[in-house]
Amino acid sequence: MTTTHPTVVIGGGIVGICCALYLRKEGLDVTLVEPAKAGDSTAKWSCGQIAVSEIIPQSKPGIIKKVPGWLLDQRGPLALRPSALPGLLPWMLRFITHARRSRIDTIAHELASLTRCSFQDYAPLLAKCRRDDLIGHQPTLELFDDAAGLAHEQTYVELRRSLGFVSETLNAEQIAAMEPALAGRFSHGLLLSDWRTVCDTEAFLTELTHSFVEQGGNVVQGSVARIESQGRRAIGVTLATGEMQPAEQVVVAAGNGSSAFFETLGIKVPLIKVGGYQVLLPNPGVDLTHATFYADGGFGLIPMERGLQIGGTIEFAGKHAEPNFKRAEIILEKAKTLLPSLNTTGMEFGAGWRPFLPDTKPVIDKSPLLENVAMAFGHGQLGLTVGATTGRLVADMLQGRDSQLDSRPFSASRFALTGR
Repeated sequence: MTTTHPTVVIGGGIVGICCALYLRKEGLDVTLVEPAKAGDSTAKWSCGQIAVSEIIPQSKPGIIKKVPGWLLDQRGPLALRPSALPGLLPWMLRFITHARRSRIDTIAHELASLTRCSFQDYAPLLAKCRRDDLIGHQPTLELFDDAAGLAHEQTYVELRRSLGFVSETLNAEQIAAMEPALAGRFSHGLLLSDWRTVCDTEAFLTELTHSFVEQGGNVVQGSVARIESQGRRAIGVTLATGEMQPAEQVVVAAGNGSSAFFETLGIKVPLIKVGGYQVLLPNPGVDLTHATFYADGGFGLIPMERGLQIGGTIEFAGKHAEPNFKRAEIILEKAKTLLPSLNTTGMEFGAGWRPFLPDTKPVIDKSPLLENVAMAFGHGQLGLTVGATTGRLVADMLQGRDSQLDSRPFSASRFALTGR
């Protein structure tokens, strides 16, 4: 039965729609506010992975030595725009503090507590969708140029295995049998047995949104200008049009856009956007059946319903940066060295701006100033993986329930708080 208490979710990307679905599952009257059409969010231009063992933070040991290379080599898999460095420097200094091995182990354990719940938490959401094939059945491949590349990754392979994630070492014959199009190119790889690929990132988001509406949820296409409050409680949101949307509870799950509400929420969180570039080939002319990541090349080949998606390059570009699609051209060139016969007719470039925090962990917490507001943002490259688990945690928080999952590692209080 639907209650009379309205809940507003700000943000209709993968985290926002999962929060809305879990709150609707509680019987709440839920309105989702999102400026873009369903499916057109950051996750659309992602690699489409439910990447349950992607728990190693980006700040690996030795990262500081790589920063000059990011500045000098704009063709590399990870680049830093020189013009962005002054504004990003405080964030980068925080980022580097997490490069100690002890911090990496701690963060990996904390992220694993989220990712290992991914399939279990998506199950009740997907059960109510029109399609039963939104997540595929094929595992993911990670391939290396030589034994040295695989050996370099071995420390993190062992850490993932110690946390219960499954992977298998592959040789040339096994790789060729799984992906004949890559036969003879690779002799070292990993089978990431517990990863899965969504059918298509756009379709995945669209189907979840459709399911939300079918269950009685309300979608408003628009932007939120501000959260209205009285005392320590939010009473609604005002849209950019001036329209007031009353609310008894609010969820801020707007990705990079969440920073617009930080002062109202009473937090100071170092959230930045990091660019990820993709090339979509609707008729690639090459048959691949597994999502395949070329570790030394810094990109992935992901078969989806829309076509073959090539992506994975990362760019620190600054707060107001526009996409630099030369980055997409670079990964397309690299992909052609592996698959020279790729058909690029009708290709499309895309960019997704991932909301990143320096410790690679999201914020999943309640506002310290507004007791009926939950926050869910900063998921970086894990939004698609842990969207449903985040939604479950947010529902627990707003319903006043204890959760089986410890959310303290994802508290906003790990960063400085502000006051009004």
